[in-house]
Amino acid sequence: MRAEWRRLLPIPRSLLGRMLLLTLLAVLVAQALSSAIWLSQLRATQLEGLVTTARSLAHSMSASVRYFRSLPVAYRPLVLDQLRSMGGTRFVVSLNDRPLQMKLLPATPRRQAVTEAVSEVLQESLGGGADISVNFVSPDDLLIFNGGLKLDELPRSWAHYALTLEPVKPPVLVTQMQLAPGEWLYIASLLPEPYTTLEEPLLPAQQWWFMLFSSAFLLLFIGLLVHWQSRPLKRLARAARSMSLGAEVEPVAEGGGREVVEVGRAFNAMRERISRYLTERAQLFSAISHDLRTPITRLRLRVELLEDEAVQAKFGRDLDELELLVKGALQCVKDTDIHENIEPVDLNQLLHCLVEPYLAPTGTGQVTVHGQAQAAYPGKPLALRRCIGNLIDNALKYGHNARLYVEDDAHGYVLHVDDDGPGVPEQRLEQVFEPHFRLAGQQQGYGLGLGIARNIAHSHGGEVSLQNLREGGLRVTLQLPRTPD
Repeated sequence: MRAEWRRLLPIPRSLLGRMLLLTLLAVLVAQALSSAIWLSQLRATQLEGLVTTARSLAHSMSASVRYFRSLPVAYRPLVLDQLRSMGGTRFVVSLNDRPLQMKLLPATPRRQAVTEAVSEVLQESLGGGADISVNFVSPDDLLIFNGGLKLDELPRSWAHYALTLEPVKPPVLVTQMQLAPGEWLYIASLLPEPYTTLEEPLLPAQQWWFMLFSSAFLLLFIGLLVHWQSRPLKRLARAARSMSLGAEVEPVAEGGGREVVEVGRAFNAMRERISRYLTERAQLFSAISHDLRTPITRLRLRVELLEDEAVQAKFGRDLDELELLVKGALQCVKDTDIHENIEPVDLNQLLHCLVEPYLAPTGTGQVTVHGQAQAAYPGKPLALRRCIGNLIDNALKYGHNARLYVEDDAHGYVLHVDDDGPGVPEQRLEQVFEPHFRLAGQQQGYGLGLGIARNIAHSHGGEVSLQNLREGGLRVTLQLPRTPD
């Protein structure tokens, strides 16, 4: 599950990238919540203003209705004609013998709030028994008279100025009420700005720009802060990598926040302890080497003086075994504690020098190389040479052939060494790295090659692993990271 999330949402590996990603997510969530709250309050405020405007419009309608009611029936058409000749009024008014049937717009919360407010005011002003219908109609479906005339079919001076806002086509509020049997008063009007379209308000452009600039400035300042605080950590990482390779490391400058200062201080103390330990260990093994060689040599001289050849042979075998153990232990310490300066190593040239003795004049032989390194690798040249050389020698010793496959990218250098040998039992894939362990007892050597190779890889922050090939043989993989974790 976690791997799937990492594929869907790539997470940066650097501290700066992760902090910026978390900050961006936090800003987006905070901006989304604040915008949602602000927008809901804006809509509530606008809905309240819309209802107030609708009630005010309804009071104007009720005044017009009372005015037409006060006119004699015969004068009502004449007054309407005079109003149309003068260019119309705020409302488009007509008298019909029946209510006009039109295609109504679907109800929305805002339209329903307006129609309910207008109906309530008209019922209160004109009497509760009035037959009133209030609806919204699209300008394209709007009818004005009994004859079914549409808005576009009328003279522009009659209704267009009151009911159109080109190029926008806002919904028209149509109110029809019965004044007398066979006489219906028709009133059409638009809502005033800013409620003309009755649309739900979206976030204005100013709010979007505010969110964009505030997020950008916050990310910039967070990025500068994290970069400033992470510089001591980068120095600490470089020093730790150099120390893992055995180089002389100067004390790390303590800087940054209090926690980072504590980490630097602890690292400096650890560096002093490790340096002191390595010095004491080198002195100890030098003393062991000197102290053991002398008695072994003296014992060999005394064995030569023995008259019993059988006893002499037994003592000789014991001394040979003791000398083998001493040499093996000293070689293990010598090969894994190589004091070299770290420098760019041309791994392609290194491989070429190691496999050249095994190549036939025709260009083919016991060792083949596929692929190449893309760039130099910062490490210890002699140690890497011993590490890769041990892997090749081990493949040739047990598998007779070695096929080298190189994979290299920005993250690390990988070398696969395949052989045609019998492989290693699964339960012993880790045991073969132990000192003096050999699967074949008759093989020559100290049984230290793989262990030394793994220790050198560990000192470079890498790893050596084993895998039995399905078609037979063993694959030894050397991984060297190019970027420290």
